[in-house]
Formats: sequence, C-alpha cells, structure tokens
Amino acid sequence: MRSRISFWSWKGALALLALAMAWQCALAQDLKSFEQKITTKVLPNGLTLILCNRPEAPVFSYTTFVDAGDVNDPSGESGLAHMFEHLAFKGTSQIGTRDYKDEKIALAKVEAANNAYEAEYLKPVGRDPKKLEELKKAFIEAQTEAQKYVVPNLFTEVAERNGATGLNASTGLDETMYYWSMPENRLELWAWLESGRLSDAVPREFYKERDVVLEERRMRTDSNPIGRLVEQFLATAYVAHNYGRSSIGWPSEVSQLSATEAMAFHRKYYIGSNIVVAIVGDVNAQRDLPLLEKYFSKVPGGPKPEEMTTVEPKQFAEKSVVIREQTQPFYIEGYHRPSYRSPDDAVYDAIQDIMSNGRVSRLYRSLVRDQQIAAEAEGFSPFPGDKYPSLFAFYAVPLPGHTPAEMRAAIHKEIEKLKTTDVTDDELAMFKTRARADLLRGLADNQGLANALAEYQTRYGDWRELFLQLDRIDKVTKADIRRVANEIFVASNRTSAEIETEAPATAASNEGGAQ
Repeated sequence: MRSRISFWSWKGALALLALAMAWQCALAQDLKSFEQKITTKVLPNGLTLILCNRPEAPVFSYTTFVDAGDVNDPSGESGLAHMFEHLAFKGTSQIGTRDYKDEKIALAKVEAANNAYEAEYLKPVGRDPKKLEELKKAFIEAQTEAQKYVVPNLFTEVAERNGATGLNASTGLDETMYYWSMPENRLELWAWLESGRLSDAVPREFYKERDVVLEERRMRTDSNPIGRLVEQFLATAYVAHNYGRSSIGWPSEVSQLSATEAMAFHRKYYIGSNIVVAIVGDVNAQRDLPLLEKYFSKVPGGPKPEEMTTVEPKQFAEKSVVIREQTQPFYIEGYHRPSYRSPDDAVYDAIQDIMSNGRVSRLYRSLVRDQQIAAEAEGFSPFPGDKYPSLFAFYAVPLPGHTPAEMRAAIHKEIEKLKTTDVTDDELAMFKTRARADLLRGLADNQGLANALAEYQTRYGDWRELFLQLDRIDKVTKADIRRVANEIFVASNRTSAEIETEAPATAASNEGGAQ
C-alpha cells in the first residue's frame, strides 16, 4: 500500500507541475487581457462601477458589494444588516406599492404604533397588561392597513419575468451582496431596479420580515445543536470584537428592531463610497457607462463610514465550552489569527489546504481513513470573517463509540507535526497548483468573476489583486508553514467547544432504578 501511495503521489505531482507551468503562462496573458476588457469608473457619489466585457453570450451577471455586514450592526441592534437584506427585495416608492403617497402615511402609523407598544413592553416596572394588549392590537391593525398598499413580491417578479436567474443576496459578517444574471437587452431595466433599491428603499413589511428572521434564527441556531455550539464557541473566543456576537442576531435584540433603525443603517452604509457594482458579460463600457452613470448616480454620496476600531485583545489563557445533550458529539477548536491583510495570509491558505483539502489531506487520512474515529475532520480559515483578525478553526465529527476528547487529541497530533516537521514538496506543490486552478475556475464563470472583482476592489482598492495574490502563494515556503504553525497553534491561543452526548433521561432513570 505504501509503495502505491508513493507512486500515485509522484505521478500526481508530475501532472500538477506540468499543469501549473501551463497555467502560469496563461495567467500572465489573462491579466493583460482582463486589463483590456475591464473598465473601472468611480462616480461623483463615490460608487464604483466595474465593467468586464465578455460578449460570447448575450447575457450579463452582476454583484453589488456593500461593505457592511453583521459586524456593523450597532450595539443592541444585532441582526440589522440581515434585516435590511430582506427589505431590499420589498421594492421602492415606485415598485411594490399601489399608492406610495398613502402607503407612506400608513407606514408612519405602523412605526408610531410599534414605538408605543415597545415603550410599554420594555417598562422595568409598572407595565399595564391591559394597556399592552390594546397597544399590540393597535400595532397589528396598523400593519393590516399598511398591507393594503403592498403589491407582494413585485420586485422579484419583474426581474424574473425579464429573464433574471440566480436572483439572490447574502449577508455575511463583513459584507452584503446582491446578485443575479440577465439578458443583456434588459440592462437598463436592471440598472433601474438595482439602483432603485439602493437609493429609494422603503421599510415595507418590516415587521413581517422581522418574524421571518426570528424563525431563521430558531431553525439555524436555537433548534440546531451545532448552531448553538458554534454561537457559544465564538462568544467565548471573542471578548471585545463584534465577531463574537450572534451573526443572525440575539433573539431579544432582533425582536425589538424597528423600521426606523433599519433606515438609519441604510443611510449610513448604503452610500456610494461604500458600494462596488461589478457587471460581467455582454456589456460595453463606451456604450453602457452613460446609462449606468445615469441610474447609479442617484445613490446618495458621502464619506465612507468609519472602520471599526475595536481590536480583540491577545488571548492569554485557553478557554473551552462543553454542551451536554442528547445529540451527536462534535468537536471544534480555534486559534486567533491576523486578517487578510497579513503578509502570512497565503501561509494560512497553505495550512488549510494541506490539512483539509480532500481525501489526500492530513486530517482526512489520519482521522477518517487510517484511525477510523471520525466521519469528518477539517480545518478552515478565516472564521467567522476575514476583514478583521479572525480564527483558524478545526472540527471533527466522531464516529459512534468515539468521543470529542479523541478528536481533540488526534487533531493536536497533526498540528504538532506541522510545528516540528516540514510539509513535503508534493504537498506544497499541490497546494499552489490547486490555488491556481480555483482562481481560473472562478474566472471562467461570469457570476464568479463579478463576485471576485467586486470583493477585491472593495478590500484592496484594486481588482488586480485577484491575480497578484498568486505571487504571494508562489512565495510560501515550508519554513513559513512551520513558523506560522508555531506562532498561533499554542494552547494559550486556543478556544475549544464540544458536544458531549448525554443519555436520554428515561434511560438514565431506568439505570438509576436498577441500581
């Protein structure tokens, strides 16, 4: 078996090396060709437009990248960024309403009713149950009245009737993204729709969507053992930074979010200087830029919001969380690491790849294949975000009969190897080749390229970093991997969390009776 593995590794490395050389030549050509195809335009309001001409098919894909996510939720208002993502599909003053003039009055009454109900509900003493019930009834009636003006789902229906596919959005810790693909002859319609929801948002059906977000939380976190564990894991790992907060929001805060707070969030973060829009496909800068400027110049301008100044203090003692319940055991641990701007960012990518990329990775071979103690085992980084210093995490799912303690010991054994022994030439070469392959695969897809262009333009101020990152990857050495592993994978920098399977209460009671 050992000789066959060695032969496969040698043969695979040879093929990967040949492929890498071919890709390296192609990549240099790609950067030059992309520079000829891509036009970047910063509008007077600060919004950045990126157009990439790919006329092979009469379609385009786009990504609107807003440099604000869950981490930017104001204190006491967790879940607000996610709430606004929901609002963005509710339309504007021109779409989604039967009569916006009257709807605006009705929405103001909803907000007043909510404020009155919340003021009574939050009284620490002297709350009047009868008055609270009356205020709740008035709040519900105000919502019912405002609902009469709503044309449900019209924004989405208009887009899809005109050929939009893959219509979606996502709220991350660091950003909010909106995206879909569309026929190129609908470019002006898209520009009207997209610029409209950026510049002319309406808090339509806000409280209905607040209930939807609370239900999402119940499904993803409250009713999910691993979701609860990860939430506690992050809250333990972070003592100061917002990465330690619930990403979807704490229930007590989400349930009290108001439309007024959502619109304040929008005014602060949905401004031109905080937004990049990338369009890839059958678009032509000379022909289309005037049209795009016409619509996206409507987005309010203003200085870019200040960056978060909170810095997570250095962890100086190991921390742990244990949850005991009647479910499958699980183990996760994390080590604090720098942000994506660290000179060692590519080194962390190399460690993740070598430890976790597929069936040849170290964790899979050791815990899943050889020892057969885990169903899954991986390392991943950065987590939970990448804009600010985050974590390098490892997790493992024990097979029946095995425990989180065994997962912990096995993971630590593999980490120790990184710290004391160089990775092999094959492992390092395979990482670099896979990194190139992943990049090129992303560039081949219009939507993937739009996502990447918008993100790199936002994070680095220049989309070309998408290509230049390969220089940093090529410079990663075996000594770098040992150095970084010894710097961060230490006990005092570690936070761990685990689920210990608890016996059912009935079984425990029967055992107690038998004794």
